[in-house]
Amino acid sequence: MSKGPPTLENGSRPIRILDVAHAAGVSAATVSRALSHPAKVRPETRQRVMETVRRLDYTPNEPARALRAGTARMVLVAVPNLYSGAFFPAVVNAIDAELSANGYTMITGSLEGAEEKARRLVDLVYARQIDGVIILANCSGPLEGRSVLRAGVPVVAISAELRENGHPTVLIDDEACAIAQTQHLLNLGHRRLLYVGGPNKHYNDIHRYRGFRQAIREACLSSAGIRRFEGDFTLASGVAAGLFFLRERPRPTGVVCASDEMAIGFLKTVTAAGVKAPQEVSVIGFDDIEFAEFCEPALTTIHQPRGELGAVGARVLLQRLKGDPTVDKPIVIKGELRVRSSSGPAPSRSSLVS
Repeated sequence: MSKGPPTLENGSRPIRILDVAHAAGVSAATVSRALSHPAKVRPETRQRVMETVRRLDYTPNEPARALRAGTARMVLVAVPNLYSGAFFPAVVNAIDAELSANGYTMITGSLEGAEEKARRLVDLVYARQIDGVIILANCSGPLEGRSVLRAGVPVVAISAELRENGHPTVLIDDEACAIAQTQHLLNLGHRRLLYVGGPNKHYNDIHRYRGFRQAIREACLSSAGIRRFEGDFTLASGVAAGLFFLRERPRPTGVVCASDEMAIGFLKTVTAAGVKAPQEVSVIGFDDIEFAEFCEPALTTIHQPRGELGAVGARVLLQRLKGDPTVDKPIVIKGELRVRSSSGPAPSRSSLVS
């Protein structure tokens, strides 16, 4: 049997926001702000309100509150099918923290893959049960001709540029980071390089491969010593790239990977086959996921400030939800090369197995 809504001690009626306000010694508006916009209430007042809410077992009427406010206070975060990977959780957690502090609830789902699931998410957006959308890695549909980009709600993209104009984006400086990756290996003396990228039409890989090629051109390297392997940012494609490397003659001595997961899969595969890293091959990743520092050898990589990407993207969306359209140019956040033990000087010719 259900408990039902909490009531006053005499059982006369359900507890209302006015009862919470009276018990906490504040106004009903302050209680509402403490629940919906906690960052706008002084910490001591918010604590007193929340203690009263818990003591009285008050449950806000969310549908009624949303109806009065003319908003659902719900944001969809559209994640790629590779959401199970190690990169995106930190971004999503930062988005959630920022939205929650401003009274919004976040739901996640993919607009790729299972069509019926994606259709339900699109229906929610078009039905205005979603106030705004944050898109990760350009996974925006469309589905049956309908796109969340054209649903009339604010949309922000993180780690991708949207094809349609008018939607702000928060980006890492992919091209500059790929140049730094490649120059690091070039400075160590490597001249036979393998680029392990994502799908060749993927936004991030387009810009990372462009940076790789620019560094190669600036070093005046012959294309004869350059190889490319198309992966999909996953551990499995890193393993496949490692098998590709093992078949190459002569083998590359430096490997630039467009994700840490591919770099880790590559390292595990080639070292299991007896290739020493970094003595025979140097490997550099991109992302600086948690595992990068703890694999063997520890991975040289590009650090992406994933928490900052998520928080900035959420703040831009919140600005749009408040009617502020001033953010119309891409916000570009810098990455940082972090050198660890997976990269070292190029081996001498005599030490290589050809």
